[in-house]
Amino acid sequence: MTALDQTVDLLGRLISFPTVSPDSNLAMIGDLADRLETCGARVDLFHDDTGAKANLFATIGPDAPGGIVLSGHSDVVPVADQDWTSDPFVMIRRDDRLFGRGACDMKGFIAASVVMAEKYAALDLKRPVHFAFTYDEETGCIGARHLVPALRAKGYAPSIAIIGEPTQMQVIEGHKGCCEYTARFTGLEGHGSDPGAGVNAAEYAVRYVGRLLELRQDLISRTPSNSRFEPPWTTLNIGRISGGVAHNVIVGKAEVDWEMRPVQQSDLAYVKDQIGSYVETQLLPAMRQVCPDADIKIETIGEVAGLEPLSENAARDLVAGLLGANGADLVPFGTEAGLFQEMGMDVVVCGPGSIAQAHKPDEYVSLDQLEACLGMLDRLAERLT
Repeated sequence: MTALDQTVDLLGRLISFPTVSPDSNLAMIGDLADRLETCGARVDLFHDDTGAKANLFATIGPDAPGGIVLSGHSDVVPVADQDWTSDPFVMIRRDDRLFGRGACDMKGFIAASVVMAEKYAALDLKRPVHFAFTYDEETGCIGARHLVPALRAKGYAPSIAIIGEPTQMQVIEGHKGCCEYTARFTGLEGHGSDPGAGVNAAEYAVRYVGRLLELRQDLISRTPSNSRFEPPWTTLNIGRISGGVAHNVIVGKAEVDWEMRPVQQSDLAYVKDQIGSYVETQLLPAMRQVCPDADIKIETIGEVAGLEPLSENAARDLVAGLLGANGADLVPFGTEAGLFQEMGMDVVVCGPGSIAQAHKPDEYVSLDQLEACLGMLDRLAERLT
C-alpha cells in the first residue's frame, strides 16, 4: 500500500471521530497515540481540567534539544445547520476529492504526518521529529495555549515548527493575531413606558459598540508603513449583539461578542486601554447613577498572538527548500503558529487543502494536495538524518 493510500485510509478514520470543539477528542487522540507508539514514538498526553480533552506530543529520534514539530489541531467546527450532501463524519471520495468535516482543516495534514512517522522511525535520526496534536484550536487555541507551558515544564525545546493548516501547500510566514471578547451588561429591568426608571442594558451595549467602531477607524490610521497584510491594518469586528425579552420591557441583560486581529501588539494595548477607560469613566458611572448594582463584565475568550514575519526564519527556509518555492506569503486567518513562535521556535504554516473549503458544508481535500504534502514530509526525512 502506498503512502498516499495509507493517508487516505487514516484520514477516513480521523474524519469518523466527531471531534467538534465542544466535545471530547480523546478517542481520536488515543487512536493517534497508539499508532505513534507502535512506530516507537515516545508519547505524552496532556489533559485539560475536565479530563475530556487532551493534547498529544510525541517524539521520534534522539532525546535531544532542537528538532522539528509537525503540528495540527484535532478539533473541527460544528456541522449543525449546514447543508451537507453526505454524512460529514463519513469520508466520501468523488473523483480526486475526499469529503468530510476536517478533511482539509486539518485532519489531512495529521494523517499524512502520522503515516510518515513509520518512515522516520526506521531512520537513524540525528535530530528528533515531534508531533503536536491539540484540542480547541477553533475556540481560541485553548489547547495550544495549555500545551506550550507544559512543554516548557518538561524541558522540550524544538527549534522548528511546521503548522499544517490548509494553505494549498504554499509557504506562509505570517498572519495576524486573533483576540476575542464577550462584554456582558447588567442593567435594571422595568416597564417600557418609563425608560428613565431603569437601566437599559441594550442601550449601553449599543454605546459600547459605537465606541468600538470609532476605535476601528483609529486602527486604520495606525497602519504600519511596512505592513504586508491585507487589509494592512488591525481589524475589529462585531460578531453578536443580544438582549431583551419583549418590546415593552427595559432590557436587563445584554451581551456583545467582538474580535480584533492585530497586526502589531501596540494596537491590542491601545484598543483595550481605550475601551476600558470608556467603560470606567463613561458607561458605568451613568448606569450606576440609576442602579448601583449595574455592571459591565468583559470576558477574554482568547488572545492568540499572530505569527510575526521575520527576516531570518529557518522554518520558512526549510519548507521553501523542500517545496522548491520562491518566497513566502501572509494570510488573514489565524493559527496556533504564534504560540510556538513565542516558545522560541522558527515557525511556518504550510499544509494541504484550501482555507476556502474550511468551515463549509462538503469540506474536502484533493488527492494531489495530500500527495504534495507527503512529498514534502518525505523530503524532510533527509534533513533529519
